[in-house]
Amino acid sequence: MNSKKTWLITGAGRGMGVEFARAALAAGHDVVATGRNPEAVAKAVGDGLFAVKLDVTQRGDAEAAVKAAVERFGRIDVLVNNAAIFEAGFFEELTPEQIERTLAANLVGQMDVTRAVLPLMRAQGAGHVVTISSTAGLASGVEFTSAYAASKFGLEGWMEALRVEVAPFGIHTTVVNPGFFRTELLSEQSTRYAEPSVADYDARRGPLMAAWTATHGQQAGDPAKLAQALLTIASQQPPPRRFLAGADAISTAEQKIADLQADIESNRQLSTSLAFDA
Repeated sequence: MNSKKTWLITGAGRGMGVEFARAALAAGHDVVATGRNPEAVAKAVGDGLFAVKLDVTQRGDAEAAVKAAVERFGRIDVLVNNAAIFEAGFFEELTPEQIERTLAANLVGQMDVTRAVLPLMRAQGAGHVVTISSTAGLASGVEFTSAYAASKFGLEGWMEALRVEVAPFGIHTTVVNPGFFRTELLSEQSTRYAEPSVADYDARRGPLMAAWTATHGQQAGDPAKLAQALLTIASQQPPPRRFLAGADAISTAEQKIADLQADIESNRQLSTSLAFDA
């Protein structure tokens, strides 16, 4: 790393967030590690960090966490939007409340935290907003992921638009698309399944739930290595606008590119014939 920075990390009480905070601390940075329970965050990460309460679904928490970070360290150089939940199930069986919870935690909450940080970064004339998306934000042909994918696709569009808005202020943005990493996202504490309500899905529901449950703890990706990759990204000048995390993430992106190209070619003539006649 080129110099000491102040990092603010959401969702630092478990999973990737813990590894991100540990790596930044070990590299000599100041770390504001946030979560719904700051005591649990401090216990999970260890000594040396500044643990602050931040439930991303509570707008006031974001503003208070940024204020506390500034009072302690004077600035925020790197924001890592990491907090997320997984409400799994067929779209028809997910309740409106489950979908709203997903969007609140995975999309709107990240927006609110970023909105609270941006005035500080503009005043500094520098900053880096890193948002943890997913391969489900690039392509989602997997059952049970409709709400999660909707939130991650939303993150993608928001971050792409944000990038051009804040670039004139010296602020960079990076979207990170992890594949399957061995975190707690699929644990009982982090995943909630829709209640069965549509008989037409009965034959498929059980095997799908079993497959998702069996995936937990077997994912190929190492969160500690992703944390080190994040340190590398944050040190690059300029940092990348996107980072595909994992060989499976690269495969997903390459298939998405191929699918888009096939869609273009399948109706190229029709697509290009839609302008007013000269």
